[in-house]
Amino acid sequence: MGSGVVVGLMSGTSLDGISAAVARFRDASDGRIDVDLLAFNSRSYTPAERARLGRALGGSTPDEYCRLNFDLGGWLADAAIAVMAEAGVAREDISAIASHGQTIWHEPGHSTWQSGESAVIAERTGIDVVSDFRVRDVAAGGQGAPLVPIADAMLFSSPTQWRGLQNLGGIGNITVVPPHGQIEGVRAFDTGPGAGVIDRVTRSLRPELPYDVDGKLAMAGRPNMKLVSELLSAPYFAASPPKSTGPELFNDEYVKDLITRARSAGASDEDIVATAVQLTAESIGDAYRRFIPEPVGEVLVSGGGAKNPALFAAIARSAAPVKVRHFDEVFFDGEAKEAVAFALLGYLHVTKRPGNVPSATGARGLRVLGKRTPA
Repeated sequence: MGSGVVVGLMSGTSLDGISAAVARFRDASDGRIDVDLLAFNSRSYTPAERARLGRALGGSTPDEYCRLNFDLGGWLADAAIAVMAEAGVAREDISAIASHGQTIWHEPGHSTWQSGESAVIAERTGIDVVSDFRVRDVAAGGQGAPLVPIADAMLFSSPTQWRGLQNLGGIGNITVVPPHGQIEGVRAFDTGPGAGVIDRVTRSLRPELPYDVDGKLAMAGRPNMKLVSELLSAPYFAASPPKSTGPELFNDEYVKDLITRARSAGASDEDIVATAVQLTAESIGDAYRRFIPEPVGEVLVSGGGAKNPALFAAIARSAAPVKVRHFDEVFFDGEAKEAVAFALLGYLHVTKRPGNVPSATGARGLRVLGKRTPA
């Protein structure tokens, strides 16, 4: 295996940018894996890049998909090069770059499609690349998501109690982890929107804003609880895990419908953003009550949405009496968590170990995830 140092790259459904982490992994005697975060940074997408990705999620042309795949590979390579320089680790000491890429389409039970050409990353960096992590799980009958649970169990479990780890990227997902990093008993599923609906609503109403900065718009508004209840009646929220979702459901059309219905009820811009926040928080709290019978003592929240104080406070209220804390309080910067999780999947790939959790994805069994592109 060599150094155990892997670069993890993640571009989520919120389309805010690329998260890049350099992590060093070491096998522990108890079956868990120890991790040191050596460096983390994020490369924000320009408005033009975000617009291209947004068009791709909504349906684009073959020539644009072809060009975007290679261009995104270049952006991912840029992020990898920058974070490696920050870590101060020599390229020959890095075992692999693990790139999730950008999900273009995800059809649970049938297929999944991530873009971001691995050959471009390998060519630019001179380092082996592991990519396309989701497809093997889907081929094995799984949802292909969520894939972070293996990291939640191996890296972030509690020594004394059941713990929940809630990610708030574009989509929200929860992992329920037994004490001591046991893989048996781990469950995970997508709760629904994370920060994605809030971000899309904000950009629709205030195009000059990439997202609701510091939750100011939401905190200045009042949510339409009737509309929230109506939106929560969608079949996805009542479906039992394992389940996963993405921009194929919580997309621009979904946001347009939310805004139109809120406007017809007399909502201001601030009220509409507050409604999107409340929808997200209530979907998470409802998922906990419906689908988590385990005695979870606390939930650690990470991802871009965890930085939104309005959303964090709303989740804490909705999830009560479960205690909700920031991931940062216990570990490192929560925004690095998913990039570290995919770095772990790269580490597991090169050491020929499974990366999926069948109880979370519904796959027929354990599988080594990813495809390797040699430098």
